[in-house]
Formats: sequence, C-alpha cells, structure tokens
Amino acid sequence: MTVLAWTGALGGAMWLALLLLPWRPWGTRERLAPVTGDVALDEVTVLIPARDEAAELPRTLAALAEQGAGLEVVAIDDQSGDGTGDVARAAGARVIDGTSRPEGWSGKLWALEQGRRQATRPLILLLDADIALAPGMLAALLAKRSESGAALVSIMATLSTAGFWERLLVPAFVYFFKLLYPFALSNGSRTPIAAAAGGCILIERQALEEIGGFAALSGALIDDCALAAAVKGSGRRTWIGLGHGVVSHRAYDGLAPIWAMVARTAYTQLRHSPALLALCTALMVFAFWAPLLALPALPAWTAAVAASGLAAMALSYQPMLRFYGRSPAWALALPLIGTLYLAMTWNSAINSWRGKGARWKGRRYA
Repeated sequence: MTVLAWTGALGGAMWLALLLLPWRPWGTRERLAPVTGDVALDEVTVLIPARDEAAELPRTLAALAEQGAGLEVVAIDDQSGDGTGDVARAAGARVIDGTSRPEGWSGKLWALEQGRRQATRPLILLLDADIALAPGMLAALLAKRSESGAALVSIMATLSTAGFWERLLVPAFVYFFKLLYPFALSNGSRTPIAAAAGGCILIERQALEEIGGFAALSGALIDDCALAAAVKGSGRRTWIGLGHGVVSHRAYDGLAPIWAMVARTAYTQLRHSPALLALCTALMVFAFWAPLLALPALPAWTAAVAASGLAAMALSYQPMLRFYGRSPAWALALPLIGTLYLAMTWNSAINSWRGKGARWKGRRYA
C-alpha cells in the first residue's frame, strides 16, 4: 500500500508539474488563421508527393486554385497505379513522373527530391495529397514567415474526427505530439527542439538547398521533424502551429488505420531504443494509472495529490478538446487513450524486433 501511495502521488505530481510549465505544451495558442485580401503567389511552388492519391487530389488541387493567382503547382506521381498523374493533369497541375526510389530513400522524400530539383521559385510549399487549404491560408503562411523571420513555417492539419475512433484518438494524437515537441520551445531560437507537420510546410528554397536538399534526411520516416531539425540546426528559425484552415480530408475508418499510422513510426520516435521504450512505458503507467489506483490508498494526503493530478490531467486536455470541438468529458477517457497509444508503441517495437519494419503505401522500410 505504501508503494502504491507513493507511485500514485508521483503520477499526480507529474500532471501538476505539466500544467504549470511556463511554455504550456498542452495549450493551443500557437495558431494561424486564413487572411483576406489578394496576395502575389508567383514566388511559390507547391510540391505534392502523390502515390495512389487519385481519390484525394481533386479536393486538394481545387483548394489550391482558390489561394490566388500565380501559384505553380507540381504533383510528383510516385509510380501510382490508380491514374493519379492523369487526375493531377486534368486539374491543371504540372506532373513529374517519379522514378524508382534509390536504396535508402523513403518514397515520399524521393518524390519530393525530384520535385525540388526542378523548382526554381524562392519558396516551396510541401503539401500532402490529402490536405485542403482554406482560402487565404497560403497568404497567412507567407505573412507568418515574414513576421517571424522563420525559414520554415508549418501548420499541423486538423484531422478528421467523424467516426468514434477518430473522436477518441485524434485529438490525443495532436496533444501527445505537442507534449513531445512543445511548439513554444520549437518556435524559439534558444532550444534545439524543432518540429514540423509534414502535411503543410512552407520552406525557403535556399534553406532547403543549404542543408543538402532532401538527401540530408533521405531515409527518415519521421521526415517532417527531421527537416525542421536540419533547418534549425543550420542556424535558421522554424515555426509550427495549429490551424483550422489546413484540413486533412483523409478519413480513418475504425481503429485499424489509426493503429497502423501510429505503429509505423512510434518505435522510430524512440530511436529504436529498448531503454527509451521502458522509460516511456513507466511514464505512461505512472501518469495514467498510478493516480487512479492510489485514490483509495492511505494516507489521505496521497489520495489528495493523486486526485489533484487527475484534475490537472483533465484540465491540460481541455484546450485540445475545444480546438476539435469535442466535449470536455472526453478527458475522462485519457487513461484508456494513453494505454491504447502505449500498445501501439509496443506493437511498433515488436514489429521492429521481428524485422518487419514500417509499411506504407505498399512499401516496406527497414
């Protein structure tokens, strides 16, 4: 009982400490909204890596057409089998027919590298094939670049929450990402923390070339944060935020696709380290379950600390729930949500130990 009491108090203290951190990793204040007014886009090239994205591209390209005049849109058809290239051409995009990826490259990065080599404009927008920008969103990205002095500006897309499993897990996915990569620290110049969201990244072409293009991170599976780290490591600033003007229209129908998305890179996030996996497991158990189990424990002060920690946990999740328009009551499910994400992480590790590697778009990576 003594051990249980102390572990519960420790778990509660972790949440209280998180809530009091001055950089508020749980908050949603780093936001960017669309702006009104005409803006010149003749300095921007959009690169869209697309492999079997015929169903998603029309909405993405239609949204780009509403951003303004002068925009150059390039889709890199990554050896699709569903007519992706024809769909892109019909919508007015220039299409690059991608070649087979060299050894050691991820498919997405090789597609982007082929597009980069043909880009001549000073600014490049990296956009996933399922991302739709609200009118005025590209103008907002350009304004944020000028205002912040950042060479890389990224917005984490608002993901679909149509189904039950999406409503349960998607806001927490963004919440946990912000805990791992606090946006306020990433946006500052005094810390090495750097983050980006691969669905929507505006980057200066010169900055990209100075780090060696996408060859500098050719095999990275978490390529967005690797790109941000490389840019920030070169002495330039980066900025990341949230925005309802950047929307993913890709649905995750059920638990399985969300599980696969997380398990694909979760162990990579832990640098394939059993020690970090053990530490992550311990932290999740302490944070989510120890305070709950300690509530009936004696002495009374231990239960009070655990209860205060659980209240802090629920409070820390409220900004993300409001951002996604979800009921505050979803915070009560955080212990279950955390357990599911921990199970996905272990699944990722087991796949790695078995030599299965990550699988994406019909390709398997070591």
